[in-house]
Amino acid sequence: MTTILQINGAARSQGANSTLLANETTAHLKDKFGDAKVVVRDLHQTALPPLSDTVLGAFFTPEPQRDEAQRAIVARSDALIEELQAADVVVIGAPMYNFGDSTQLKGYFDWVARAGRTFRYTPEGKPEGLVVGKKVYIVVARGGKYVGTPLDTQTPYLQTFLGFLGMTDVTFIHAEGFAMGPEAAQAALDGARAAIAAL
Repeated sequence: MTTILQINGAARSQGANSTLLANETTAHLKDKFGDAKVVVRDLHQTALPPLSDTVLGAFFTPEPQRDEAQRAIVARSDALIEELQAADVVVIGAPMYNFGDSTQLKGYFDWVARAGRTFRYTPEGKPEGLVVGKKVYIVVARGGKYVGTPLDTQTPYLQTFLGFLGMTDVTFIHAEGFAMGPEAAQAALDGARAAIAAL
């Protein structure tokens, strides 16, 4: 059975276009695969703490030396990583905030990017991703239009980060123009839905 992991990266609990379109992408893929299992990771509800001395200290302390609090932190990270590794397909709802990802999505990346678990370095010092064999769909929702311009720093970052972890089969669905008036917002939805239907 195919497992689809949907990661909602919106900062809003309601009304986020990235979540709306991620939901529609997942529904379409579920119909396509037929017997797919869907797991939803809503980062607005997950509320991961930002990286800090405490979090990094837990990650980098050898397992036998971790105290109870550190073991709890690492267990939380391990659970997220295991959830990601168990997925065959990953759907990410990624709104653009201030030319980048939301705090929620960036925080998730910080909690799953761990040396020895999701990536490692070769003897030559080159990174090698350990999260492999996955198809990733990223639904990017934006108020303006940025694709193909120098202001689109989000797309290359996501491509680079996911590739660093080993996820290189990535398809982007860009929905742009939501803050440009009702007609532009509807056009953004229509264009994204057409791209989803073609998957």
